[in-house]
Amino acid sequence: MSNMDSNAISNVLIIVLSVMFFVLIVLIAVFIGLRAREKAMNNPKKEKSLTKDNENKRSKTIEKNVNNSYSKQSIMDFMDFDKVEDNMIVQKNGRRYLMVVECQGINYDLMSNIEKVSVEEGFQQFLNTLRHPIQIYIQTRTINLESSISNYKARVKEIEDKYRRMMFEYNNIKDSDTYSQEDLDKYLFELTKQRNMLEYGRDIVENTEKMSLNKSVLNKKYYIIISYYSEENPEHRYDVEEIRNMAFSELYTKAQSMIRTLSACSISGKILSSKELIELLYVAYNRDESETFGIDKAMQAGYDDLYSTAPDVFEKKVKALDQVVHDRAVDLANQTVDKVKSKNQQKAEETEENMEELVRKMAEIIIGDNRNYVGVDVASEAIKELEKAKEKGEESDEKVKKTTRGRKKTTANS
Repeated sequence: MSNMDSNAISNVLIIVLSVMFFVLIVLIAVFIGLRAREKAMNNPKKEKSLTKDNENKRSKTIEKNVNNSYSKQSIMDFMDFDKVEDNMIVQKNGRRYLMVVECQGINYDLMSNIEKVSVEEGFQQFLNTLRHPIQIYIQTRTINLESSISNYKARVKEIEDKYRRMMFEYNNIKDSDTYSQEDLDKYLFELTKQRNMLEYGRDIVENTEKMSLNKSVLNKKYYIIISYYSEENPEHRYDVEEIRNMAFSELYTKAQSMIRTLSACSISGKILSSKELIELLYVAYNRDESETFGIDKAMQAGYDDLYSTAPDVFEKKVKALDQVVHDRAVDLANQTVDKVKSKNQQKAEETEENMEELVRKMAEIIIGDNRNYVGVDVASEAIKELEKAKEKGEESDEKVKKTTRGRKKTTANS
């Protein structure tokens, strides 16, 4: 009986010790967790660095995705072309076609707040509807009023011919006795109106011609360029005509859709024709000479091909740098000459100020050299007189200086 009791007691003790050991392990684990949490709260730098590393990795991933989906293309991709046909610019031997939409800008600053919000919403809608890449090209041109002046002169010529006919008829009516004075007055009134219109037209032509002489009157034109790439399909091979037709259909659809969405923000647009595309490229390649010999004159002359007459951009840069070197050399030469002149002028002024002293010293030297001719006593007396004159001159100069200072003080006090 005693053995059984001792075995039961030992089993109970073993169970109790096991439970206590398990509880101790749990408490140790809880303690370690609390200490680690406390350290993390007291030293958050490591956690921040990990978070920052994660953010950097995330930003790099986003940047990589953006770079893969969006890239800026040089405008030289638009400037390089093979030919222009069917209102399109053909590039890369027919593998790329471009269509250009000219946009008329609006004066955003003169709009009310409601109108500005409407324009911004329309432009946001335009950006959201874009499903293909575009290029925006801005071209600055000098306003060419030659065609307007020609139209004005033609209209003024018609008014002048009509006025002469009316003047001839009025003289005939006036010479005949078949019309009353009331009819003559009515015809004179119409003749006066025609003469006033003629004078007004001549003034418009004159003012427009004067305005055309001002080459600083500029105009900005805004263009949106849409591109189409002809993809090679191994199953269906298309000829050049079919590819051109598909390119025109695709580009025309995109351009019309873009014009409709731009109208929501009060911007009107139109698709450039082949002639307008030629003019756009001609002005881009002949920036300086386009006003002297424009595309209209070339078309009227019957030219089939146009060539770029503008000098190479590096030649223009070298010429500009040569001019800068010449101007800086001229400035440096003028500054150096002025500096030398100022030194000579300063030397002349010093000589002029000390002229009396130089004259006295020269007189003493002359008297000393001619001592044997004039006599030793006379020479000594003459030198003494020169020294007395020098002392009197210094005293008079000092009086003049004091008087001048007194005058300056009096003037300042007054």
